[in-house]
Amino acid sequence: MKNIPAASIILLASMLYLAPATAIAGDFAEPDLLLAKVYKQGKDIDQYWVSEKYDGVRAYWDGSRFISRQGNEYTAPSWFTEGFPKRALDGELWIGRNNFEQLMSTVRKDDPIDEEWRDVRFVVFELPNAPGTFSERLIAMNALIGAIENKHIQQAEHYRIASHAALMAQLDKVLADGAEGLMLHHQNALYKTGRSNNLLKVKRYSDAEARVIKQLPGKGKYLGMMGALLMEMPDGTRFRIGSGFSDKERRLPPPVGSEVTYKHYGKTRKGKPRFASFLRVRDSDN
Repeated sequence: MKNIPAASIILLASMLYLAPATAIAGDFAEPDLLLAKVYKQGKDIDQYWVSEKYDGVRAYWDGSRFISRQGNEYTAPSWFTEGFPKRALDGELWIGRNNFEQLMSTVRKDDPIDEEWRDVRFVVFELPNAPGTFSERLIAMNALIGAIENKHIQQAEHYRIASHAALMAQLDKVLADGAEGLMLHHQNALYKTGRSNNLLKVKRYSDAEARVIKQLPGKGKYLGMMGALLMEMPDGTRFRIGSGFSDKERRLPPPVGSEVTYKHYGKTRKGKPRFASFLRVRDSDN
């Protein structure tokens, strides 16, 4: 974290330590979260903080447990959350780049397995309901997370980038290293839930969901495996996805009726995704 003025750090941090966790009505109510829009060229990049877009699962820490976007609990071992604050934190449960499948296998178990959770980190990027601008909340997060003696919680690294060209260069760098993309958070944004231009996701492609209609057989090196999936978009448009699958996923493809997240580079004149490629079977909580 760089370029934050040091004035009033102690006062602001003390205010945020006292900020309560958001009340959740019922055991599995959906938390009210800040959501991102898609970045488009033309924004004043120097007004934003940049961080990595983690390929984990969004998790809301309500002061005592992790809640998914859909209101389900991620049951972590007690030692994993030792020393966590009794206030709300927003972040992602994450193992590392390109480990989404392993992460989901770990966090979705009702009875957590200690050895699996030892690889997981809770990466914090927001303080729900906290006062001040995002730049000021970064100061508070640094003080709050830095005081916790638990390696399983960390603050997302934020830094500055001066221009669109520099942003795209950084995007290409992190993508080459296996990251999913970048996030932009406006420096002056007060905390407000819902989808907003104060939080932007930066990717080289768009992603969307569609339903599997049919598994199409493979040919050549994929003989005996799935070759492609026939998909249907919410508006009824059908298209095929034939790339992005591992051999394991071709041997055990997503079942008919399941929801799949795919990436694409715009749409054709007929409304079909251009260069569609498989990302993952959609998890309702991610």
